[in-house]
Amino acid sequence: MKNNVPISTIMTKNVIKLNLSDDLTKAESLFKKYHIRHIPVVSGNKIVGMLSYTDLLRISFADALDDDENEIDVTVYNMFTVEQVMARKLVKVSPETSIKDVAEILSAKEFHALPVVQDEILVGIVTTTDLIKYLLQQYY
Repeated sequence: MKNNVPISTIMTKNVIKLNLSDDLTKAESLFKKYHIRHIPVVSGNKIVGMLSYTDLLRISFADALDDDENEIDVTVYNMFTVEQVMARKLVKVSPETSIKDVAEILSAKEFHALPVVQDEILVGIVTTTDLIKYLLQQYY
């Protein structure tokens, strides 16, 4: 396996983002539409947080109910803001960070995505899924 391959070679560059002013209903629709589990939250181009689908599920008890699920989601989502639910203490990496270093960070932490920043500007996101796909490519 190659050493020191930069994370920029496997990161997602066209990142789906949320703004602080967006609501959680929009977040849920983005998660479902794009089949993703992590969305960086930005203020302008600067990353200020990360929202995971798991964060959203934690505040929603709609899964336990059968009737009027969408109505309950909206009610619960209106009780919170993106800023209240997102993770604020982020570990960030640069595009030059090696894939190996990113794998070590993700394997040691309890999260599954890292924002990739250049001069504090969000330029990408890398997830455990990206790492697994890269690892699988090494076998072909």
